[in-house]
Amino acid sequence: MEQSKGDSPLDTRKQAVLHSVITEHIQSAQPVGSSHVLATSGLKVSAATIRNDMSILEDEGYLIQPHTSAGRIPTDKGYRYFVDHLSDQEVPVGTSLGEVAAFFERTHGELELLFKETTQMLSALTDYAALVVVPSHKSCTIKSVQLIHIVDRTAVLVLVLSDGSIEKHTLTLEGQFTESDFQMANQVLEQSHEGTRRDQSHAVKLTGNSRVDQLISLALETIDGTPQDESGESLIVQGASRMALAFDAVDTVRSVLTILEQQILVVNLIRSVIEQDKLTVSIGQEHGLAPLAQCSLVVAPYKMGHDEHGIVGVLGPTRMNYRNAMSAVTAVGDQLEARLSEG
Repeated sequence: MEQSKGDSPLDTRKQAVLHSVITEHIQSAQPVGSSHVLATSGLKVSAATIRNDMSILEDEGYLIQPHTSAGRIPTDKGYRYFVDHLSDQEVPVGTSLGEVAAFFERTHGELELLFKETTQMLSALTDYAALVVVPSHKSCTIKSVQLIHIVDRTAVLVLVLSDGSIEKHTLTLEGQFTESDFQMANQVLEQSHEGTRRDQSHAVKLTGNSRVDQLISLALETIDGTPQDESGESLIVQGASRMALAFDAVDTVRSVLTILEQQILVVNLIRSVIEQDKLTVSIGQEHGLAPLAQCSLVVAPYKMGHDEHGIVGVLGPTRMNYRNAMSAVTAVGDQLEARLSEG
């Protein structure tokens, strides 16, 4: 997927022309003409030379001319060359780092809320759809289990896991229960569950008190019977509506939004494109999913616990601002991992 910088087929002048076309097209979404390239590239050559270079770049597959007499727009190959040849100075991580660090300093609370707010913040930073893949809790250990009586026939089962996540399950009760019943049930559940793996089946010795045992059995059914998909991963998406502003074609918007509603498909896509647990950019048709052929993914891993790894990223049009997206995704991934390592 990634082209080696050492194998560059373009000379310095054609690189500058391509850079100028892509930078302008990202901003304007319009075909770029030779006059603009001449004015912005800093090249001391004639307009005819610029036109000739643009024609060569088109022949080699870096640019395309959508209409006769129109300027050029980049192809996936052009964007790939542009991304692979961004220097470290051109990916200003520090630009996003301050804002992201400030966000994590003021954000506290349950893990689920942290992931949701992180995704919202990443979408606001980039103006694209933001994605966070949350790894499975199945291999985590249970730090705390509490059965809380809410009203007559309703209780809430709360599990606190070793990765900092909190599970809440609402239970419907049959019959009347006292606070003493809940206290006794919680003592049994704590003794049998604390320090055990979330995906472990739990055998509990009942007390002989019918009301207490009913509460324990209901809790066990919930803990051991909570449905999990094959991977146990979940996906949080924020800012999907921003994609509607990125495309002119209604059909394209509809296709993108439909894909984003399919959690397992999107998680599998993200997992398939990320390379060796590092910041990865997948452009246009590179990811192989036809409905997203006009989109690019920028994704980065974060560590959660000892063995679990999640992914943060953004999905936007192929003409996305790659510098900003790469900067923001890197900063968010690093800061999220740092927060999760605090416990």
